[in-house]
Amino acid sequence: MNMGRDLRQYAKQTNFRLIVGFILLLFILGDGLIYLFYGQGAAIMGLICLIGALVPILLILAALWIIDWVGKLNTTH
Repeated sequence: MNMGRDLRQYAKQTNFRLIVGFILLLFILGDGLIYLFYGQGAAIMGLICLIGALVPILLILAALWIIDWVGKLNTTH
């Protein structure tokens, strides 16, 4: 029985799920604990800081994705 396993696709999917899980834990649990201990104002500030820290990371990932896409586009032609 050949199940046709693509280990690279599996690793890519697993890494994506781990990263999404970490970010959700950070936002929900982390900001929830800030809210619990320090109140609503601190939780809103914590959320702003988390989003502010996430924006440069997303910009870098978008730039790398575009570079990868252009590189693959040039190799196929």
